[in-house]
Amino acid sequence: MNCENKTRNSGRCNCTYSGCPRHGICCECIAYHNRMGEFPACQFSKKGESTWDRSFEMLKKDREKP
Repeated sequence: MNCENKTRNSGRCNCTYSGCPRHGICCECIAYHNRMGEFPACQFSKKGESTWDRSFEMLKKDREKP
């Protein structure tokens, strides 16, 4: 992924991992998680994101209705 616009969207990024160098740089975050076979924090609810489990299984569980 070519990341031309590296503007930080920190106010809209819901990732709670404080040490992330990609925090708020959406194109880098998406590319990173894609390479890892994961989904970025912005795809999860606040509760789902807090688990730091970025797997498809967790995304599916997070989106299931109670």
